[in-house]
Amino acid sequence: MISVDAIAVEFSGDTLFSDVSFVINENDKIALMGKNGAGKSTMMKIIAGEQKPTRGNIRFPKDAVIAYLPQHLLTDDSCTVFEEASKAFKEIFEMRDEMARLNKELETRTDYESDSYMKIIEQVSDLGEKFYALEDINYEAEVEKALRGLGFKRTDFHRLTSEFSGGWRMRIELAKILLKKPDLILLDEPTNHVDIESVIWLEDFLLNKAKAVVVISHDKTFIDNITNRTIEVTMGRIYDYKANYSHYLQLREERRSHQIKAYQEQQKFIADNQAFIERFKGTYSKTNQVNSRERMLEKLQLIEIDEIDTSSLKLRFPPSVRSGDYPVRVEDLSKSYGDKVVFKNASFSISRGEKVSFVGRNGEGKSTMIKAILGEIEVEGQCTLGHNVKVGYFAQNQASLLDPELTIFQTVDEVAEGEIRTQIKNILGRFMFSGDDLEKKVSVLSGGEKTRLAMVKLLLEPVNLLILDEPTNHLDLKSKEVLKEALLAFDGTLILVSHDRDFLQGLSQKVFEFKENRVIEHFETIDAFLIRNRIENLKEIDLKA
Repeated sequence: MISVDAIAVEFSGDTLFSDVSFVINENDKIALMGKNGAGKSTMMKIIAGEQKPTRGNIRFPKDAVIAYLPQHLLTDDSCTVFEEASKAFKEIFEMRDEMARLNKELETRTDYESDSYMKIIEQVSDLGEKFYALEDINYEAEVEKALRGLGFKRTDFHRLTSEFSGGWRMRIELAKILLKKPDLILLDEPTNHVDIESVIWLEDFLLNKAKAVVVISHDKTFIDNITNRTIEVTMGRIYDYKANYSHYLQLREERRSHQIKAYQEQQKFIADNQAFIERFKGTYSKTNQVNSRERMLEKLQLIEIDEIDTSSLKLRFPPSVRSGDYPVRVEDLSKSYGDKVVFKNASFSISRGEKVSFVGRNGEGKSTMIKAILGEIEVEGQCTLGHNVKVGYFAQNQASLLDPELTIFQTVDEVAEGEIRTQIKNILGRFMFSGDDLEKKVSVLSGGEKTRLAMVKLLLEPVNLLILDEPTNHLDLKSKEVLKEALLAFDGTLILVSHDRDFLQGLSQKVFEFKENRVIEHFETIDAFLIRNRIENLKEIDLKA
């Protein structure tokens, strides 16, 4: 049992939260929720021991193992993938090596009666007691199983970590955490950059093999599937619900309704008493009553209504010219990088107005196909865009393409046309930019902020073929809702690459699966595809592992 006792965090006189207390029990699966800036990541860092609170403390058993996966990681680039993952057992390996060293020393020494010899025997005995009490584990097999489950191939094991993207490095760190079998796993946005099959594997692990888990995530399906408790951080305090995210939303709305009712009753009570005070102030016979009511109002603790986004702004893509019947045609398309075949003899077409999803494990060719469609790489075969096609493209590195010298407002203002220009501040507000933020230059923004700004910019450009490659990374739940509503209303053609199942659902009528150097066309919705493949993927991953 891990106890959070009356912790408070203050920055330059401002209070982020105060007197927060709760207990994390064994097998609790907790979603830590709240709007950006509420203090979720700060609280997680405090529990992990990465940051100290202004007041309060964290209590846990002496032998408890707490593992923390932050959003941004640094791995050792001089190690192979297998070596880095094996660091999960570093302490065990060091214990084993120290036992071997001490035993070798005992073999070579002859001072059997000396104090130093007896001390070594004690050390070996103590280490042996700890080491042999450990569960008998085939460590190499465990490392391989974790890496395979998270999407690595055996051929990846001996490649240096420096050869992998940030998303893949995150998986290596995640494998290390899972292998430690901790008492508490803390995960901050673990599904960013991870493909659907690996997310499914992670869900299965957290549900069936992990102990306590606390997770921050904007992936609604993921947190709904794995959590049984939701702790909301809001306005400097917490609310604790014994419910998953979707149920928590219902309970929060009920709580807020009660708050509004209590607030209105209190405001009426205050108004009635203030009216009495104004009416009888200066009246000798009512002096005691007036003074009593004034003191009562001074001591009254005002009821606050929880913050909630009440904006009803809906975004629509601006109208564009009508494209030809087939905006995208692919015929006998093949692409290789040296000896590595990405896909071979792929053929398909996408009709005007169709919304399709590209799915498959990372590295199977989804982004490569997009680059082929855009004409950014050389390929074998034919890949053509239809008549009058105007492409809007959101790449995984879209943030890096923004002009660093423009402000946030200028970045959006330069692409906005017509009446929508009067809504720029409201639109930016829905994507968490407001007030003085609008005058910040792009160069000082974080990676997540740049990603959100790039998405706003895209939403205002008139296009008829929209290609989105992992658009929801770094978007909060509210921003994703705004984007999804705009995509549902989009009357052009959509190609979507995403690992976010909740975001995908309802957005596409056809699925192109990238698997084993092939592109397989499925004439079904993404919802049906995911339902059909969930059990198959879990079985396949377990078999391969």
